[in-house]
Amino acid sequence: MATLNASCPAPMKATSNGAFQHENPLDYALPLLILQICLVVTFTRFIAFLCTPLRQPRVIAEIIGGILLGPSAIGRSEKFLNTVFPKKSITVLDTIANIGLLFFLFLVGLELDMRAIRRTGHKALGIALSGITVPFVLGIGTSFALRATVSKGAEPVPFLVFMGVALSITAFPVLARILAELKLLTTDVGRLAMSAAAVNDVAAWILLALAIALTGSNASPYVPIWVLLSGAAFILFAVFAIRPLLVAMANRSPEGEPVKELYICITLTIVLACSFATDTIGIHALFGAFVVGTIMPKEGSFSRVLIEKIEDLVSGLFLPLYFVSSGLKTNVTTIKGGLSWAMLVLVIFNACFGKIIGTIVVSLICKIPSREALALGFLMNTKGLVELIVLNIGKDRKVLNDQAFAICVLMALFTTFITTPIVMAVYKPARRGAPYKHKTIQRKAPDSELRMLACFHTSRNIPTLINLIESSRGIRKRGKLCIYAMHLMELSERSSAITMVHKARKNGMPFWNKKEDDKDQMVIAFQTYEKLSSVNVRSMTAISALSSIHEDICTSAHQKRAAMIILPFHKHQRMDGSMESLGHQFQVINQLVLSHAPCSVGILVDRGFGGTSQVQASDVSYKIVVPFFGGRDDREALCYGMRMAEHPGILLNVVKFVPPPGKSLAFGAKLVGVSSNEDKKAIDVVGDSVDDKQQDDQLWSEFLNACSNNQESMKHVQKLVESKGDIEAALQEMNKSNLILVGRMPAIPPLVSRSDCPELGPVGSYMASSGFSSVTSIMVIQQYNPSTDIHPLVMEESDYPDMSN
Repeated sequence: MATLNASCPAPMKATSNGAFQHENPLDYALPLLILQICLVVTFTRFIAFLCTPLRQPRVIAEIIGGILLGPSAIGRSEKFLNTVFPKKSITVLDTIANIGLLFFLFLVGLELDMRAIRRTGHKALGIALSGITVPFVLGIGTSFALRATVSKGAEPVPFLVFMGVALSITAFPVLARILAELKLLTTDVGRLAMSAAAVNDVAAWILLALAIALTGSNASPYVPIWVLLSGAAFILFAVFAIRPLLVAMANRSPEGEPVKELYICITLTIVLACSFATDTIGIHALFGAFVVGTIMPKEGSFSRVLIEKIEDLVSGLFLPLYFVSSGLKTNVTTIKGGLSWAMLVLVIFNACFGKIIGTIVVSLICKIPSREALALGFLMNTKGLVELIVLNIGKDRKVLNDQAFAICVLMALFTTFITTPIVMAVYKPARRGAPYKHKTIQRKAPDSELRMLACFHTSRNIPTLINLIESSRGIRKRGKLCIYAMHLMELSERSSAITMVHKARKNGMPFWNKKEDDKDQMVIAFQTYEKLSSVNVRSMTAISALSSIHEDICTSAHQKRAAMIILPFHKHQRMDGSMESLGHQFQVINQLVLSHAPCSVGILVDRGFGGTSQVQASDVSYKIVVPFFGGRDDREALCYGMRMAEHPGILLNVVKFVPPPGKSLAFGAKLVGVSSNEDKKAIDVVGDSVDDKQQDDQLWSEFLNACSNNQESMKHVQKLVESKGDIEAALQEMNKSNLILVGRMPAIPPLVSRSDCPELGPVGSYMASSGFSSVTSIMVIQQYNPSTDIHPLVMEESDYPDMSN
C-alpha cells in the first residue's frame, strides 16, 4: 500500500483555506480551475482580436490559442505547465470541457434541420457524397503511408477509418459562420454548401460511431456489431420516445409567454441522460447530446429560449477549455525530420485535393458555373470542432500517436484558415439591379412617390425617426411616401446568430418583412404607426459584420429605389446635453454609406426631435430651419424642407446667406471636399460654378413662388454676411428650432478649426458640437451626384427585373 501511495498522488481537494493559512490556492481544484478558465478565455479572445483583420472564424483563434498554451510553445516551460496545467488537474479540466462540449453539440444539433436534409436536392447530395467519398479514399491511402513512417504499430482497421473520417469531415458550424461573414449564407452557393455540409455532418457522425466501435479493447469481433446495433436502437428510442415529450413541452410554450423553468430543466437533464446512455453503449457521450439536438422541435419560442439560456455560458467559457485540452495534447515539436514534414504536406494535400477536386468535379457535372464550383470546393474543405473531436477520441483511444495527432491538428488548422481569403478572392457575387430615376428628393415631378430608407441601431432612435417620417408625409394621399425601416444589427459570434441571419436574408440580400406576425418590438412600433397614418412602412433587419454592413444599406436602397438614406449619427445626446460616441465603427459605417450610396443621404443628429415618444399627427407643431448657402447639397435640403412644409403642423423658415457684392461665401478660404474613401469614390471638390449658381437661382425662384402660395407655413429671410463670424452668429440664432436641414458641403469655410466628424461638412460639424444646442436636431444632407459614383456597389442593368416591391 505504501508503494501504491507513493506512485499515485493524492486527489486534489476542492477548495483551499486561503493564502493567510499558508496554503497555495493552485494546489486545490476549484481555484486552479478558475485560473485556467480566466487564462484560457482571455488568451483565446486576444488571439481572436488579432485574427479579426483576417476575417477568420473564432474557432481558428481557439485552436491556435490551445496549441500555444500547450507543449508546442508556452507550455515548453515546465514551470508554467506544472503550475497552471499540472497533470493532476487535467482530469477536472477535461471533464468541465466535455460537459461544455456536450451542450455545444446539443446546440449544433438544434441548428441542423433534418427536414431540410431530407429535402436536399440532387446537386447538394451529389456534392456531399463526393466530398465524403473522395477524401475518405485518400485518407485510407494516407493511413498506409503514415503507418509505414510516423505511426508504426497502430491498429490497421481503426487507424484507417479514423484517418478517412478526419480527412472527409466538413465543419457545419464553422462553415455557417464563414458564409454569414461573407454574406453568402442565403445565396445559391451558400444554400448548396450548407445543405451538403449538413448531409456531410450526419455522415461524419455515423462514420465516427463506426470508428469508435472498432477501437474497443475487447478482442471479440461481435463487440463492434453490438455497439452499432445498440446505437441504432438508441436513435429509434430518441425519435419515438423522447421527441414526443420535447414536442409536448414546445407546444405548451406559446410565443410571447415565458417558458417554464421546469421544461428547461427537464430538457437539459435529458441531454445529460442521453449522453450517459451513449457513453454506456460505447459510442461516446457526445452522440447523445447531438441526437437530442437534432430531434428537438425547431419552431416556436422553446428552442430559442433554450439557446439563449445556454449558448453564452457554453461557447464563451467552457468550449475554449476543450480547445486548450486538445492543445495540451498537441506537441508540434514531435514533427521532426524531413520525413515527418513530408507526411504533414501529404496529409494537407490529400485533405484539400480530395475535398476540393471531388466537389468541383460533381459541381461542374451539375452545371454549376466554374467560379461557384471553385468557391464550393474551398467552402466544403472547412474543418473545425468536429475534426478536433474525432482526433481527440482517436488520441484517447490510442489509435493516433503524438506525431500523427499533431499532423492532423495542423491540417485542420491550415484548411480552415485558407477558406475565407480564398473564397473572397475567387467568388464575389455581382450585385445587379434595375436602373431607376428618382435618386434625389429634388426632382422635376415633385408629386411622384418619395421612397426613403431609414436606418436605426436601437429603440432609442425610433421615436425621432417616426416623428421625422410623420413630418415628411405632407398632405399627399397614401402611397406617396414609402418608408423602409432597417434595423442594423452586428453579426455576433453566437451560434443563434446564424439562425437569425437565415430569417433576415434572402438570396444573399436583406429580407424585407411583409408579414404582420413579427414579434420584434421595434418592428411593431413601425407597423403600429403605419396603421395610424397614411404612410407605407416596411421593416427589416440587416444582420452583418459592422465592417461591411454599409453594403447591405446601399444595395437595399438601390433594390427599393430609395431617394434618400437616413442614417443615425454615431453620437447620442446625454442627459447633460453633451454628445457621447457609440463607437468609431458606427462613424465608419456612415462615411462608407456617404461614399457608396446610390441616392441622397441624410445623417440625423438626434436631440429629441418631437420628444421621447411618437407625436400624434394632430399634435405636430415643429419649427424647421434651412440655412441656404447654395450648392448641390443645400438644394436637396431646401427641397426636403419644402416637402415637409406641406404638413399643416410645420413652419419652415429658410435663411439665405448672401455675400457682399463681388465676394463669395468662401471669404478667400481654400475649400476642400471631404471623401471618406478615396480609393472607391472620386473627391467632389467644392466650387462655386456658374452652373451651380444658375440652379440655385432657379430653385430659389421656385421656393419664392411656393412661399407666395403658402405664406403661413413658409417664411424666408436673406442675411448679408461679411465674414465667417457673421455666419456663426446667424447659425446661433437657429438653435431654438426643432430641426435644422443643412447641406453637407456648402461653399463656405470651415466653422470649426478641428472636428472629429468631418463627414458632416463645415456647417454640420459645427452644429453637431455640444456647445451649439441641446434641443435642436440636425439633419446633414448629401445630394446624390452621378459624376462621383464611379465605383457603384450595384451594377445597373436595363434588363434586370424590378425588385422594389
